[in-house]
Amino acid sequence: MSGDRGIEPDEFEYAPFAQEGGLGKVYQLFGDELNILIEQLNESLAA
Repeated sequence: MSGDRGIEPDEFEYAPFAQEGGLGKVYQLFGDELNILIEQLNESLAA
């Protein structure tokens, strides 16, 4: 999200997410749905 504050996949490599497995764990849990989920979260945050 350029210019707006939102969630980006690389942010899962920072605390507290990194302590729980980081981006790899997130992909393991959400798979192909991750990008859709992040997009929906960002839309909700922007609203």
